[in-house]
Amino acid sequence: MGMDDKIDNKSEELGGKVKEGLGRATDDEQLEAEGRTDQTKSNVKQAGEKIKDAFKS
Repeated sequence: MGMDDKIDNKSEELGGKVKEGLGRATDDEQLEAEGRTDQTKSNVKQAGEKIKDAFKS
């Protein structure tokens, strides 16, 4: 996994957590759902990169 990919995925995950938290705080269900979606996408990307790294070794 390239360092740029790691940073991008982590920032997307953190952004999702922020969105989810703001959605909860403001009672905005759509924003909260977007935050969870962003986190899920980031986690899937990170898992895919880990699998690629495992096969490279």
